Amino acid sequence: MGEVYKNPVKKLIPSKLETGLQKFLYKHVGPHIPSSATPNQVTAVSAIGGGFAVIMTLLTNFSYWFFIGTVAGLAVHIIADDLDGYVARSRGMSSRAGAYFDLITDVLFSTFLIIAFGLTPCAHLLPSALAAPLYGVMNVTMMNYIIYFNEFQFPRLGPIEAHLSYTAFAVLGAVFKDRAVFTLMGVGVTACDIFMTAAMIPMYYEMFRMAVALFRRLSAEDKSKN
Repeated sequence: MGEVYKNPVKKLIPSKLETGLQKFLYKHVGPHIPSSATPNQVTAVSAIGGGFAVIMTLLTNFSYWFFIGTVAGLAVHIIADDLDGYVARSRGMSSRAGAYFDLITDVLFSTFLIIAFGLTPCAHLLPSALAAPLYGVMNVTMMNYIIYFNEFQFPRLGPIEAHLSYTAFAVLGAVFKDRAVFTLMGVGVTACDIFMTAAMIPMYYEMFRMAVALFRRLSAEDKSKN
């Protein structure tokens, strides 16, 4: 199993937004990162930004102004999340432990943030409960692409699209608050409920697309060995 790490992992990023952001950060921000910084330290900054976003989101139960903190935390998280890989590769410090640290912090951040959205006054918990597993399952699939095919298969809706969706939720929550757009079975459906439900549709499609594609490739390899 260790042989898959002898060669550099091939990154496949279909999202133009994601590749554009990475190129910008690598060119304009990466060179200014202190030489003493390690990839895990940059990942820790990403985790702190994500944790800050979760806390600020929960605090919107007291004031919708805390959504500003949510957006700030999201910005820190996505920037540091892209730059930890830059530091690892450009300084020859790539490691499996670092990759796992990056992966698990991303999964925890997205899962808790989505749940936090459902605990705000501007949304209900049901859409959040349905959306929470998405990022985790997507990351498990991506990790298995690395293990079995040495490919880092990004989904077509990647981290930048997810962060833009989170930001849009925060903006909608700050603007429309807990006002119901319409009532369904006696429950007032808010703008954030509608947005989260609509955003789940392409994400679930992408999750199943990647999982099915991986299963088919693994099945084809199994048959070729028999």
